[in-house]
Order: sequence, then C-alpha cells, then structure tokens
Amino acid sequence: MNAKRGYVPEDERNFSVEAIHIMQIASRHVRYLINEGYDLKQASTFVGNHFLLSERQRLAVMRSLATDEQHAVRQSRQVQISDLEGKEVWIDGFNTIITLEVMLSEGILFECMDGTIRDLAALRGTYRLISETSEAVRMLLQTLQKARISKATILLDEPVSNSGRLKALIANIGEEFAFGLDIQILRNVDRSLYGRENVITSDSVILDHCVSWVNLAVECMKETGAQSIQLWN
Repeated sequence: MNAKRGYVPEDERNFSVEAIHIMQIASRHVRYLINEGYDLKQASTFVGNHFLLSERQRLAVMRSLATDEQHAVRQSRQVQISDLEGKEVWIDGFNTIITLEVMLSEGILFECMDGTIRDLAALRGTYRLISETSEAVRMLLQTLQKARISKATILLDEPVSNSGRLKALIANIGEEFAFGLDIQILRNVDRSLYGRENVITSDSVILDHCVSWVNLAVECMKETGAQSIQLWN
C-alpha cells in the first residue's frame, strides 16, 4: 500500500474520537435546519462556524446527511442486490471505484443517513490509478457476478484525467467475467444515469433522479470488514 485515497494528514485530528463527538452534535443541528427547509450548504456553513469545524469536517457532515423526505424517497427506490439476477446495472464508475479504493486502502468512510457509504476523496477532474485500483475493480465485478447480473454498463467521466486508462484496466479485468460489460466515457455521466433502473452510485443528485439504485458499497464492506463513521442519529 503506497497511498490512501482521499486521505490528508490532518484527518488524524479532524476525525479523532473527540472531534467525531462534536461533529455528531453539529450534525443534529444541520439536520434540523435542512428539515425546516434550509439549504444544506448554508446550514453546514452556519453550524460549522458555530462549532469551528474544518472544511473536511463540514464536507463529512454534508455528505452524511439528508432530509427526512430525501431519506424516505431514496429508501423506497433501493433495490436489493439479491434482486439483480438476469438484469442490467448502470454504474457511476468513478464514484463507485473511488469509494472501493478508499475502502481497500483503509481510508475514512461515512455511513450516511440514506444508507450509502461515502468518502472524502474529491475528484475535481484529477484522478490517477493507485495500487488498490485493480483490486477495487475486481471487487466490483466479482460482487456483480455473484448477483448473476446479465450486463453491467460502466460510465466514466470524460473530463477526468486517466479515464481512458481506467477504462482499459476495467476492460482487461472484465475479460475474466461471464456477464456483458460495456464501458463508456461520457461528458455528463450524472444526467446519463437519470431515469435509469438499477443504478450503482452514492451520488445524492443521481439517487434523487434515478428510478432505482443498488447499495453495492455496503455489500463490499461486508466482505472487507471495513469500518465507517456515523455522524447522524
């Protein structure tokens, strides 16, 4: 292991036991405000200033929370992985693979209100393959094979660096698996997943616009024994 995806040295302080306790209190305040109709970012800024949270801590709070209405809608759309036999899945490629990389490199993960697992790895157009990338891709495909899917369509963002290299790696590893595999590099992955069934992502915007989604990262956590932080209650 030569890298931790999404890790910065300050995380030892940002997510210490004491810091997590403060963030849990702050999360209760933010959750109340967003359920009253306040914008999530504005509420996180207001509460974050009060509790003197760092930018990383505020991001963790934002990614962990959802309104009660969002939570209910997302849960109603969730499809269990056991229901995928013979079906096609649509995968938000970078979103899913990066979370698995973080998981495999023992980075920081958050158990979020909507049931997803999220990380703090900011893409921002820059991505490079790390030592855990191949294992992350293989874990993704193995989990889908166990589910007996018929086809997986993996969408990668064109503007992101090394998307072509990741596509080639997925295609190479994908030759080991029996189901159909289509890997596409697109300019707007998010919108391409709107209205789709059996979407694999933790992106909140996509979850709010797809027909149904699969919580694959949680299934992978069961295999790896990885731990996550819960900031809400």
